[in-house]
Amino acid sequence: MMSPKSAQGAASGGSSIESVDVKLEVIVIPVSDVDRAKAFYERLGWRLDQTPPGIVQLTPHGSACSVQFGPGLTPAAPGSAVAYLVVSDIEAAHGTLVAAGVEVGDVFHVSPDGPVDGLDPQRRSYFSRATLRDPDGNTWLLQEITTRLPGRVEGGLTSFGSTSDLADALRRAAAAHGEHEKRTGQHDDNWPDWYAAYLVSEQSGAKPPE
Repeated sequence: MMSPKSAQGAASGGSSIESVDVKLEVIVIPVSDVDRAKAFYERLGWRLDQTPPGIVQLTPHGSACSVQFGPGLTPAAPGSAVAYLVVSDIEAAHGTLVAAGVEVGDVFHVSPDGPVDGLDPQRRSYFSRATLRDPDGNTWLLQEITTRLPGRVEGGLTSFGSTSDLADALRRAAAAHGEHEKRTGQHDDNWPDWYAAYLVSEQSGAKPPE
């Protein structure tokens, strides 16, 4: 229960719930066989973290959020979880999983008429996906995102979870900058600033430089 002093501070604008940093750290997934699930997620290349006894925690490469499972952690039925895994290049991610012996569905994209086989024709963010399931049937939706919708990430918080994500972003910036130089008809000596603005715009959803 909020104390009178806290309530007064919130009402006066001295603090608000929106100003409190709350970071999603871990999600618990229901599994029936801990050892089998552990082996599966390690095959995905996820890092095995140190935890107290009875808890298995793994973290995907480049992710700030981990998954946990273990006896008694959740009353949910094994296989009932559904979550998203965001990747910057779904074709590369799909190929890597297949090469590691992981069963993953074919890439598809979302259309007004439902799922359609293959990549989104315009390679738009959020549209291209693939599905994989762990041994219990918990569902993971791979989703390709390169440009965030406006307001999703603040420009001042632009960051990359891994060197591969940053490299992919730089490749997209280089391609876009090449089109920029074609439009202007001249070499752009100020390309570092242009690249920086482009990288920020991708994550924040702001208008990219022209």
